[in-house]
Amino acid sequence: MVEFGITTPARQASFLAQVGHESGSLVYVRELASGKAYEGRADLGNTQAGDGVRFKGRGLLQVTGRANYAACGKALGLDLLAQPELLEQAINACRSAGWFWQTKGLNALADAGDQVKVTRRINGGTNGLAERQALFAVAQRVLA
Repeated sequence: MVEFGITTPARQASFLAQVGHESGSLVYVRELASGKAYEGRADLGNTQAGDGVRFKGRGLLQVTGRANYAACGKALGLDLLAQPELLEQAINACRSAGWFWQTKGLNALADAGDQVKVTRRINGGTNGLAERQALFAVAQRVLA
């Protein structure tokens, strides 16, 4: 967590809550859906046939899309365009989540205590907000 500035109890609790939800309590590092829904999504950089399936969500915070895989791979020193499954390895799943967190400016939102904004920035909406907030409360108690 230090590598990505997730160094205070507020940041750590928020990160753990979001990771807990997005990974199904640390069970999943690969999106269950096929990824076909991402096919042709230029906003994700999916410009080649098969990109949706190839670059579906992976890692503890579900890095999704060719463009995000390229950026994450560059930051972490991994060739994720050639080997997207590297994000399924424990260390890379964790580091990709930290990269995503830092890249999306989530430390500042965690510092402000705004779990709704953190959730929206990760999820695009408030899917699973109640569970994320419950996990946040547990993490806060543990880290206190």
